[in-house]
Amino acid sequence: MSTDWLSLPELVELTGEPLGRVRRMLDEHQLVASRRFGAPRVPSVFLVDGAPLSSLRGTIIVLHDAGFSDDEAIDWLLAPEESIGFPPIEALRQGRKSEVRRVAQSLA
Repeated sequence: MSTDWLSLPELVELTGEPLGRVRRMLDEHQLVASRRFGAPRVPSVFLVDGAPLSSLRGTIIVLHDAGFSDDEAIDWLLAPEESIGFPPIEALRQGRKSEVRRVAQSLA
């Protein structure tokens, strides 16, 4: 799935939250960032109306519990998932978190 990647300053601007709060969102798994581009960046599809997608936090925790790194979790969320029929982040944005988390748990 194609997405823009947001830097922390861009997240501050988009969310209207101070940098410390944006960092806390990452620490609390409300968002997950990749450092593969150097500084941490978050896929823009992880936000809805300037806030983290509410179902993302629990899904990230399930993926971490299954042994996924942040980058692996991001890759899984953005890649087409055969059992769902499209990328898991798309299903989360459609409100299908139970289905996504069930598939994520099966990966452990």
